Amino acid sequence: MVQVELSKIIIDEKRQDQIIVLKEKNGDRQFPIVIGFLEASSIKMKLSNVETPRPLTHDLLLLAIESLGAKVEQLVIDKLVNSTFHAKIVLKTADGQLKSVDSRPSDGVALAVRAAAPIFVEEEILKKASIFNAAE
Repeated sequence: MVQVELSKIIIDEKRQDQIIVLKEKNGDRQFPIVIGFLEASSIKMKLSNVETPRPLTHDLLLLAIESLGAKVEQLVIDKLVNSTFHAKIVLKTADGQLKSVDSRPSDGVALAVRAAAPIFVEEEILKKASIFNAAE
């Protein structure tokens, strides 16, 4: 697996679909993921330190996880099926067990930025989806 980080959020309020770009943490490869407007806005709000009077959906999910004594260990983007990315949120329970929860990458990234959790992608997916590869 390769660690990646959020590189860009491209929001176009005239369109329903938005784009986030994930970049290899110790390299030059990067790839876009098309996400919904609400998820893009949620990520942008957290990165911009926007405070809301009540918890938004991704804040609520993180609060629920933490109230159960677990923590978000990492996000893993593990499949690319018919141009659709799939991900797993890996949670660490209070007794140290790791549990994987199926997730859309957009929700996983929104949760990972809130939990300051690392994001990983399978090497094969990075090879397929990369828009820039230093080896080429």
